[in-house]
Amino acid sequence: MSANNNILKIGLVSISDRASSGVYDDLGLPSLKDWLQKAVLNPMVFVEHLIPDEQPLIEATLKHLADIEECPLILTTGGTGPYLRDVTPEATLAVADRIIPGFGELMRQISLHFTPSAILSRQVGVLRHKSLILNLPGKPSAIAETLGGVKNEQGKQLIPGIFASVPICIDAVGGPLVETNPDVCVSVRPKR
Repeated sequence: MSANNNILKIGLVSISDRASSGVYDDLGLPSLKDWLQKAVLNPMVFVEHLIPDEQPLIEATLKHLADIEECPLILTTGGTGPYLRDVTPEATLAVADRIIPGFGELMRQISLHFTPSAILSRQVGVLRHKSLILNLPGKPSAIAETLGGVKNEQGKQLIPGIFASVPICIDAVGGPLVETNPDVCVSVRPKR
């Protein structure tokens, strides 16, 4: 079956008090879409939300994307640091059926390659029904690094990005077969 028959509906949530109130332009949603459009071969439909750091609103948005929109993949950006207003992980865990600790562990490993403050990151990966929800950093360069991993100057993969395991996880919970561009992301293939 070709990727053209496997439309991937992706929920994108940028969580920022200042961007959602218009203090500055949101960079999270454009960064997520830019990376996904380079990496994913499937036709994609994006359901986008730009919201403030309010736990009840984050929870409601994630539930809507999983339960009503039925997005197999939901990516959040922002709100994962140690600041008091950073409540994205708490909201994500509150709506989760199951936690997949490896996603958060790998995100921190990748980020530690670039900054020692990555130890403060609290990103998580969870499943809610048939939706994979992943918390990504808020900085555009960190979004691309986390999704794509760490490569050396010659382009050799040193640390795989988290997106390498996204297709097999989506497949495992009954989502569409996700095809990736191997020049951007070599994914683990589901067994068919």
